[in-house]
Amino acid sequence: MYMWGFGWLGMAIFWIAFIVVIVLLVKWLFQQGKTETRGPAQQESALEILKKRYARGEINKEEFEQKKKDILGT
Repeated sequence: MYMWGFGWLGMAIFWIAFIVVIVLLVKWLFQQGKTETRGPAQQESALEILKKRYARGEINKEEFEQKKKDILGT
């Protein structure tokens, strides 16, 4: 009889934990979807990558110009 008074507490803890797990699961699933479904609008173009490499000093101006011509097809 003594434990019947605290039954609601156990149920409340259960439902709170259940809701937290569902929220975390949904949040994780949405995060997975964002990282795996990068569309063309979000991906860097080859020219943008080339510009960044040139800016970091990985390639010199001549290499940059040649690769730029190759990318643009001119």
